[in-house]
Amino acid sequence: MNDTAKGAFGAMRWPAPAKINRFLHITGRRADGYHELQTLFQFLDWGDELEITTRADGQILRSEGNVEVAFEHDLSVRAAQALQAATGCRLGADIAVHKRIPAGAGLGGGSSDAATVLVALNQLWQLDLDAEALAAIGLKLGADIPVFVYGRACWAEGIGERLEPACPEEGWLLLALPEATVSTAAAYAHPALRRDCPRVTAEDFAARRCDNVFEPVARALAPAVDTAMRALAEAAAAEDLADQRPHLSGSGGACFLLLPDRATARRLQARLPATLRSLVSRAQNRSPLHVACPGALGR
Repeated sequence: MNDTAKGAFGAMRWPAPAKINRFLHITGRRADGYHELQTLFQFLDWGDELEITTRADGQILRSEGNVEVAFEHDLSVRAAQALQAATGCRLGADIAVHKRIPAGAGLGGGSSDAATVLVALNQLWQLDLDAEALAAIGLKLGADIPVFVYGRACWAEGIGERLEPACPEEGWLLLALPEATVSTAAAYAHPALRRDCPRVTAEDFAARRCDNVFEPVARALAPAVDTAMRALAEAAAAEDLADQRPHLSGSGGACFLLLPDRATARRLQARLPATLRSLVSRAQNRSPLHVACPGALGR
């Protein structure tokens, strides 16, 4: 990691990027209640940022983070504790999470924070674990965490644990962040959720035959999501881009348009209501965490 990653008091700054789901299908339900899915993950060049300092006393402390999440439920804290337990490491850490990714937005904020903690502490504690070992620890905490640990855009199946590298186009995004939190549990329990999608392939995705089954559910559960989706669609239509329909990420409520260039994204952003939080970002097939910290994983 280079010198620009140094934060206050010698702490190291580590990116925890947001992700988007380019599509999300549910193909069935397992006997244990988990849903079988297919999805395509990509990273954004925007997200949270963590400052992490090693402690000699073995304590895991949270100096800043999402105050709405109790310390014992915070995924960044649990990731550090799980890494300690898996390796027997006696070092600790001070963790400060500077939040930008809203909770309940379908952008993977908590999972990304946890993965960044695993990757960062792997280096700071000099554990030299490889990506597979860290991903296995992360999977016990959340199905999306391995995606962020590996740091590559990927096609995911099963409950999200079967990953294959993918290289979708790295377009510009106009991302809308409505003031709405969509409960993942409520979304999965919703009677309108489709759970019998036929299996699709990369060719189906390229032909635009894939969508997000949570879109109608999120729009029903959170009217603000419906409003944001309509605003994006209207902005695209006003620029003669009606074929660029908005998409939902995860189970919501963030939604986005994938656009050909930054200038187009900025023009459409200017057409959105001032009350709707939005940003322009770039979709990336390699995580900013791994770009910034190429030596953080063992061989």
